[in-house]
Amino acid sequence: MLCLLLCLPARAAQYQVVTEEWAPYNYQQDGRLTGMATDIVRAIMALTGDDFSVAVLPSMRAALELRTRPRTIMYSMFRTPERELLYKWVGPIVEESIYPYQLANAAEPLDSLAQLRRAPQITTRHAGLVPQTLAAQGFDNLDRSAAESQQLYRMLLAGRTAVIAGDTDAGVAYYSGQLGIAPGTLRRIPVELYRSSLYIAFSLDSDDAVVAAWGRALEQLRRSGEVERIQRRYEQAPGR
Repeated sequence: MLCLLLCLPARAAQYQVVTEEWAPYNYQQDGRLTGMATDIVRAIMALTGDDFSVAVLPSMRAALELRTRPRTIMYSMFRTPERELLYKWVGPIVEESIYPYQLANAAEPLDSLAQLRRAPQITTRHAGLVPQTLAAQGFDNLDRSAAESQQLYRMLLAGRTAVIAGDTDAGVAYYSGQLGIAPGTLRRIPVELYRSSLYIAFSLDSDDAVVAAWGRALEQLRRSGEVERIQRRYEQAPGR
């Protein structure tokens, strides 16, 4: 009985879940948080019996909360070598790649990494993994002026930039639907800038039992086909 009482606070302690606005994985629609990864996280909590609150924060703020706030969970995160030892991980949720895009009628179609390096500018969001990765690879033509994803596409369509990078193919499809961009307007440049899997990250102080329970729940959802059904739902309805 004493052991049970001592163990209860650790398991019952509330965790804070944070995420950022990044469609179609986690985003707000009509005031409600939704998205492919959001649905998977909610399905996990339904299995584990957790009822943790979820806060949508700017990208840098969410990452700061994960690094500094006790008992914090963040999704969706790329699992990189630099981040490996900073968090405890559950996943992967899905594997994704990020490619740059230009207009299909661009005067100079780009097809190689060398051409990308010589481009006048590549516009990305002001913060996040994409600009960090490209800067680390020596790109000196980055324009980090976009505050959010939709601004990338508006800048491209308005001729304020020739190349954008920041979203997976599923994200590009989603924003094309949201902004009414006709099929064939955008061209994917065949240079894979980044490939990794999206994970759920836990702060290092998180109880191993909680992390393990989430991992088992995700595996159960994967075996039952629920993860695939959730992914298919968003892939088939990018403008949802």
